[in-house]
Amino acid sequence: MKNLHIDLHIHSTFSDGNFTPEEIVNHAKNAGLAAISITDHDNTDGTPSAITAGKELGVEVVPGVELSVEPESPQDEEIHILGYYVDWKDESFQQKLRHFRKARRERAHHILENLARLGIKIDPQQLFEVAGKGSVGRMHVAKVLRDEGFVNYVQEAFDLYLAYGKPAYVPKLRLSSQEAITLISGIGGISVIAHPIYGGSSREIIQKLKSLGLDGIEVYYPNHKPEDVKKFGSWANEFGLLVTGGSD
Repeated sequence: MKNLHIDLHIHSTFSDGNFTPEEIVNHAKNAGLAAISITDHDNTDGTPSAITAGKELGVEVVPGVELSVEPESPQDEEIHILGYYVDWKDESFQQKLRHFRKARRERAHHILENLARLGIKIDPQQLFEVAGKGSVGRMHVAKVLRDEGFVNYVQEAFDLYLAYGKPAYVPKLRLSSQEAITLISGIGGISVIAHPIYGGSSREIIQKLKSLGLDGIEVYYPNHKPEDVKKFGSWANEFGLLVTGGSD
């Protein structure tokens, strides 16, 4: 039986990715992937074109989204919950996503204000042109800081200004774990905790999320070490959770 390869955590230009949904599907085809999910932050606008391209190229596209959730531990900034097979046409769901995208824009303005107080002035219009039609986030700010020569590379922007606890950091509007999981299940979706190494990396947190209705855990992730994969995989087995993986 032939092994099929998939990537269930990809971002497009509708959030902080570098490629359009159509380009992503094309890359997936060339890479020999059987299925992908574009999980943009608070945004499913790339879903229709991705599905269309997938049908043409023979790549299954799973409708997805990524939601930011309040931390369950003082050590975490936040938790990310992935939603798969969501009914992305549901109007109440889209209304909620629009609310979060508006909050993201307001947050971006506050980040620019903080940077200005540090002597770093960025034109808001330039930032939103970089973000395009998608969900604006810190990655877009980091790219502008790099392009304008304030930092040498994107990660440096986070290390100096944008990461949690740094001078330009502004917290984002987030759901509770229960709200995110209920929102996803309410539109027929499957909820999966993303990259638990960055949020939710304790057995107790996974157990709590499972009790709230969590369906799966992203075991395979580029920054997960072999010992992380083993640990998260064992928790998935212990709590009866689905195992997923993605490149982010």
